[in-house]
Amino acid sequence: MTIAPEAASDETPVPEGHVKLTIDGEEVIAPKGELLIRTAERLGTVIPRFCDHPLLDPAGACRQCLVEVEMNGRPMPKPQASCTMTVADGMVVKTQRTSPVADKAQQGVMELLLINHPLDCPICDKGGECPLQNQAMAHGRAESRFRDRKRTFPKPLPISTQVLLDRERCVLCQRCTRFSAQIAGDPFIELLERGAQQQIGTSETADVLDLASRTSSGTPFQSYFSGNTIQICPVGALTSAQYRFRSRPFDLVSSPSVCEHCSVGCAMRTDFRRGKVMRRLAGDDPEVNEEWLCDKGRFAFRYAGAADRIRHPLVRNPETGELERTSWTQALRVAAEGLAKARDGRGAGVLPGGRLTVEDAYAYSKFARMALRTNDIDFRARAHSPEELDFLASHVVGTTPDTGVTFGQLETAPLVLCVAFEPEEEAPVLFLRLRKGARKNGTKVVHIGQWTTPAVRRTFGELLACVPGAEAEAVDGLAEHASDVDELLRAEGSVVLVGERAAEVPGLYSALHRLSERTGAPIAWVPRRAGERGAIDAGALPNLLPGGAAVTDAEARAALERAWNLEAGSLPSVAGRDTTGILTAARNGDLDALLVGGVELSDLPDPGLALEAVRRCGFVVSLELLRSEVTDHADVVLPIAPVDEKPGSFVNWEGRRREFSVTLDGTGALPDCRVLDTLAVEMDADLFTQTPTAAAGDFARSIDGLDRGHRPAAPDVPSAPVPKVGEGQALLATWRQLLDEGALQRDEPHLAGTARRVVAKISKAMAASLGESPTVTVSTSRGSITLPFEVADLPDGVVWLPGNSPGSTLRATLGAGHGAVVSIAAGGER
Repeated sequence: MTIAPEAASDETPVPEGHVKLTIDGEEVIAPKGELLIRTAERLGTVIPRFCDHPLLDPAGACRQCLVEVEMNGRPMPKPQASCTMTVADGMVVKTQRTSPVADKAQQGVMELLLINHPLDCPICDKGGECPLQNQAMAHGRAESRFRDRKRTFPKPLPISTQVLLDRERCVLCQRCTRFSAQIAGDPFIELLERGAQQQIGTSETADVLDLASRTSSGTPFQSYFSGNTIQICPVGALTSAQYRFRSRPFDLVSSPSVCEHCSVGCAMRTDFRRGKVMRRLAGDDPEVNEEWLCDKGRFAFRYAGAADRIRHPLVRNPETGELERTSWTQALRVAAEGLAKARDGRGAGVLPGGRLTVEDAYAYSKFARMALRTNDIDFRARAHSPEELDFLASHVVGTTPDTGVTFGQLETAPLVLCVAFEPEEEAPVLFLRLRKGARKNGTKVVHIGQWTTPAVRRTFGELLACVPGAEAEAVDGLAEHASDVDELLRAEGSVVLVGERAAEVPGLYSALHRLSERTGAPIAWVPRRAGERGAIDAGALPNLLPGGAAVTDAEARAALERAWNLEAGSLPSVAGRDTTGILTAARNGDLDALLVGGVELSDLPDPGLALEAVRRCGFVVSLELLRSEVTDHADVVLPIAPVDEKPGSFVNWEGRRREFSVTLDGTGALPDCRVLDTLAVEMDADLFTQTPTAAAGDFARSIDGLDRGHRPAAPDVPSAPVPKVGEGQALLATWRQLLDEGALQRDEPHLAGTARRVVAKISKAMAASLGESPTVTVSTSRGSITLPFEVADLPDGVVWLPGNSPGSTLRATLGAGHGAVVSIAAGGER
């Protein structure tokens, strides 16, 4: 509770836990423990600062925020740093507004900071949006008394492939070092040397410069969150290799946006110039990403300008077999004729992919039911299972921040149990919230997995190790083998987080349901892609209608038919095929056509099956942004707009709607919903999804008042026995790393340079069995992968490999996923 200054007086009672103090002659009541600089901000007085940041621990490093303070009628002997001093009862504070002493002290500190600071504002990336510039004007002296030669360094010094350091600009505020150590848990960038030679750097820069001091980690600044140090740097000391010298801040136009790379839904600001995106910055959203952004969200945006972007409709010439550029009218006519013929024959399947906005997912869902008259639609372009469908229908559909788990709950939960979920790789900013809860509030984070990953260490977590495929048994055995965890799950506020990898473990979703029923801990599903959560509500699944009702629910179908102006009984009433079923049917000739969105075949459980299905299918229509294996075999390719060139919304893992507006207008690129609407008109159906706004409105009207009926039964699938491994064999554990070979990371050399090393992880005993070999070969009957290995605390008989990484394309090469049996051998030289 805080009380406005005008309401505070001698007669105003001080609530419990609060104190009364005076700032610049005004009385204010503030909560105990609040920093003076924050209390002054609430009064409208902005005290200059560089090191202070509301999400970092106080440091008092720059001394720019000095104020006069009296306690018990006695002035303190010298000005105090308001960013480290907390309020106290009866305290009297004078800021630069009313105190000549404080004003002179701030001017003196500014003069000292500018002694060695270079006058390179015209070429500095920070010029025009620099706190040092602003505060030098507001609180600095008009003339400099410094006449000696300024300190200079060679520049720039690469901290990583993404972050460049201009050391002479650094004011040693320690924001970057504190962020790395406190927020991200990556203590790679630290203070080196002392006195006039003190500077920030890493062990690598210390080695290059032959400095006496070394960082303790001995590793380069290889962090998934390094871009945040650039954004919070109050001067131009840390700059982006991607953005450096490309534009001036005052030449940019800014647009609020939402990250499209994972299910967190981070708020962003996208800056563009002359129709081209120049950079992305983290937005300020306390309920979601606070002020942070992972490097993938910050730097992976150049795919929209890739050389192989599809910008015009293409139709395959039946005579030459080549895709040829054509008009929209011709391409839509050919696509409509082919899909209509398939609809009237053996049918068509729809694979929208998991990157869609809610509006586009709804258009795919409505197109499948109205234009193609089928429930053969599934957005899950990854490993999946029928058990997962039941789990999504019973536990995920319709959840919102009001009814489900939120980021705020993760910070204060007594226990967070992560199952088949690697937070730092799959939802990086969610990982930051877990770390914050563990660090600040004592949240216990427990991971059921195979080895102690960086996320386990940095959340101060506990690993409950099991072999891949045994996660369901581990969950069922918590009461017996981890009674403390089981007991803590019963505490109010405890949460279970499960990732999409659970679909690869039979019985795991069922085990989690039993755990939730027994302990009362809610389950939150955290997919990897941004569009998956919204696609569920939009009905882009074979068993769910838009709004989340089951396709077998006659009343829900009737209500939807009325909303869509369809004849009674026209909507299909039988659940359709899932992704694997659709691809199998297409390969076997049981489907005549495929409508495919942005699907990477390498992500699917069996890329070989998918490629064969696309090749054999009689007619393939691809709505795609970049050339892919699907477009290579498609009969019609219809280009669609990236997120920067269309408005829309995502739904994040919480069930929170994340709306964004168009950033680059006038490009002529069309969103999926517009393309599908026009295609449907060619097939004598009207979707009313001409624009994302129209699609959102039609979706809302269609499900308004829709009764989902009774929530479907939770899955009840027994756990499968873990396969036995023989001599020279192992169980495969795998998941994708944040930075890999995904299509949306194209043309990002600086980002790729900070990807984690692609290595196999094996146990100490397995490493000993390989002898002196520096590499390990993992193989199946389909192929083999050879990688260097590192020893980790995996159970014996288990090998871990990253998925979809350079040299480690597991599904395409091995045809194997999490829990599969693979052969292991020494790999020799690589």
